[in-house]
Amino acid sequence: MRVLVHRDTDALRALIARDRVANVFVDSLVNQNNSAVPASQGADMLGFFEDDGVTLAAACWVGSNVVPIEANASQATSFGEWIVANWQPHASIFGPAEATLAMIDVLRKAGIQAQEVRANQPLLAISGPPKVAPNPLLAVSESSQFSDILTAAAAMFEEEVGYSPFLGGEANYRRRVAWLISNGYSFSHDEHQGEVIFKADLGAVTKFATQVQGVWMNPRYRGLGLSAGYMAAVVLLAQAHAPVTSLYVNDYNAPARALYKQVGFEQVGTFATVLF
Repeated sequence: MRVLVHRDTDALRALIARDRVANVFVDSLVNQNNSAVPASQGADMLGFFEDDGVTLAAACWVGSNVVPIEANASQATSFGEWIVANWQPHASIFGPAEATLAMIDVLRKAGIQAQEVRANQPLLAISGPPKVAPNPLLAVSESSQFSDILTAAAAMFEEEVGYSPFLGGEANYRRRVAWLISNGYSFSHDEHQGEVIFKADLGAVTKFATQVQGVWMNPRYRGLGLSAGYMAAVVLLAQAHAPVTSLYVNDYNAPARALYKQVGFEQVGTFATVLF
């Protein structure tokens, strides 16, 4: 195992191509820099090679988040040992459940504790038209909506993980929201007064697939049967970027799982997320 360098880029791309949906997050990062070497300062891409020392068998993005790529439990254990030896704070580990859970086992044995482990998160995808009529009012967010989108995004984050995203640095979170809007990856519908009714983002985008994140409905509009139409519209807007739309959801969130099934999403894998 070693840190990947520029000459490993083609091998990493081939590894990612084994599952364009599960690997969409790292695929998008590699495309941004066109290299196996991360553009983000302080980040590394680890590679696990087969016995010949030439064939890349698995990889792992290690930055503010940790994301395994095509790794089995044994390979993920090696990645976990590297992370322990080179420890720095991480926001999360997420990705295919087998590898993610193997890594947190290593970290636990080293005395590194997680805030929460979500061990079973169905990975869902849809590649055709949604099964329900889309809400035509959902649109790509505009820069003039930044303040309202930021407020809704922060509310979604705090509801999902239990603390404000501004604790990790308000400037960083503001830049992230602004980046999503400027790239056309934020979708929303708001009231005339500017308050957001519904929002969703594309957290990762490639020409093959997108991954939906940040889905949020204003509490005042919940229970009115609006979510399916909005999610169907998300699918159509996402398909302007790539043919496959994906997301992952907590297994215990029965209403959300029923909603996504109604829209036409099907399970294609299982993720896990570790929050620190």
